[in-house]
Amino acid sequence: MNIQTVVTQPFSDQKPGTSGLRKKVPIFKQPNYLENFIQSIFDSLEGFSGQTFILGGDGRYYNRQAIQIILKMAAANGVGRMLVGQGGILSTPAASCIIRKNQAFGGIVLSASHNPGGPEEDFGVKYNISNGGPAPEKVTSAIYECSKVIDSYKIIEARNINLDQLGSQKIGEMRVEVIDSVADYAELMESLFDFSKISELLRSGKFKMCIDSLHAVTGPYAKNIFEQLLGAPVGTVQNGMPLEDFGGGHPDPNLVYAHDLVEIMFGDNAPDFGAASDGDGDRNMILGKNFFVTPSDSLAILVANAKLVPGYSSGLAGIARSMPTSAAADRVAEKMGLDCYETPTGWKFFGNLLDADKATLCGEESFGTGSNHVREKDGLWAVLFWLNILAARQESVEDIVKEHWKTYGRNYYSRHDYEGIESDKANTLMENLHSLLPSLPGKQYGQYEVRYADDFSYTDPIDGSISQKQGIRIGFSNGSRIVFRLSGTGTQGATLRLYVESYEPDANKQDQDTQVKLSPLVSLADEIAQIKNITGREKPTVIT
Repeated sequence: MNIQTVVTQPFSDQKPGTSGLRKKVPIFKQPNYLENFIQSIFDSLEGFSGQTFILGGDGRYYNRQAIQIILKMAAANGVGRMLVGQGGILSTPAASCIIRKNQAFGGIVLSASHNPGGPEEDFGVKYNISNGGPAPEKVTSAIYECSKVIDSYKIIEARNINLDQLGSQKIGEMRVEVIDSVADYAELMESLFDFSKISELLRSGKFKMCIDSLHAVTGPYAKNIFEQLLGAPVGTVQNGMPLEDFGGGHPDPNLVYAHDLVEIMFGDNAPDFGAASDGDGDRNMILGKNFFVTPSDSLAILVANAKLVPGYSSGLAGIARSMPTSAAADRVAEKMGLDCYETPTGWKFFGNLLDADKATLCGEESFGTGSNHVREKDGLWAVLFWLNILAARQESVEDIVKEHWKTYGRNYYSRHDYEGIESDKANTLMENLHSLLPSLPGKQYGQYEVRYADDFSYTDPIDGSISQKQGIRIGFSNGSRIVFRLSGTGTQGATLRLYVESYEPDANKQDQDTQVKLSPLVSLADEIAQIKNITGREKPTVIT
């Protein structure tokens, strides 16, 4: 066994964001760039010698090459056993499942989630801890500190592992086990949902659905679960082959990028149910026939109907949502007598609540929902949850949503993304907004009176850690709200996210077009933040 110690120098841009380190592929392929970050992960950890780790990714360009490098570095750093998804494939929720099932020390997940893939596109590396969830800020901060002072990394000289052959191989003293990417995850899903009832629905001939995997990681999972285990017709899963460039598409399950699915679901003879997943399988979009379900409403409906699902029929400990997510779930929690936690954006903030059994279901407006079954959001889990509800209630998606609105009121809600803004302009906009906050409460803007204005800060109720500057909130006396936040998931420039929300309790006023209903708030947001003037953008890149 020949372990090499390679001299290196720090890179200044290896600070992990909300979901690890994301950069363009050419940046990761720079000499020592990936190696520095992986070594920084190992340097920041204690007590992992001889332990088990999980490794896999979403199949995007550079996934296989990066895995071979990481395996050799893991062996050189004393890892005892590495479980790798076959073909280098592991969805993010599956990785979390496997970490938990094997009581692994941690895992390295290679993904840039919903960002495009290809030789000139995005790549990412994320470290997950032993509970299966994304590393919390104290861990990512330690990794970053190591990356700033690194002067060498360790790697072993060895042949590449055959990632396509199931079974055990060795690199030096480290055992590498290439495992079935789908089996453990599918087994977990079967333990949570009523597969016999869902299968009966899918085999009835009266119910049709379409699942779009966007040529990303969930293809093999969806084909196995829906077409094989549940008996949906072959072809139910479209774009099911994972491709390094996601077929030239953008693997983000929203109304803009999942256009093939949207055309089907809003076309003639549309199926009864449609869903899409993102690059690494942790997001979902839910559609009915000619009907879109907002992620905020989806979370609220899952909470309200949890008793219909075997894995959650005994009750929920509580629920949690990210701050920008609409308050639809809060209204359900209030009626059900459940605690509802409001956290910053980023799934890692749900981990402590889930571990402490304070929350059972969690969700974000960015098409992410999940529960305590893993410590990541989980796209196919959400699809199965919806199918279980549909099978139990024997109603359409649209009818279920509209009945929910009659019971709890409707939170009209939309997110406007301004992508690729020059960073200095985005920062100027947020700094200007921040300076306005003290003067806003009590101000009247037409029909809207400002009730509060702040920069959201979160104190974790479990460990007491404080996260500041998590997004600017402006709330109005009528329950409406606008939120401004810079996203941490892009690889160039900045993405400004504007969230607008208006609550309507009157069932007779719940059929308005969302963008028409929210247009006064969108105009007000531009007036207050001066979005057009500062960014030069006349309209958002994406509206969801």
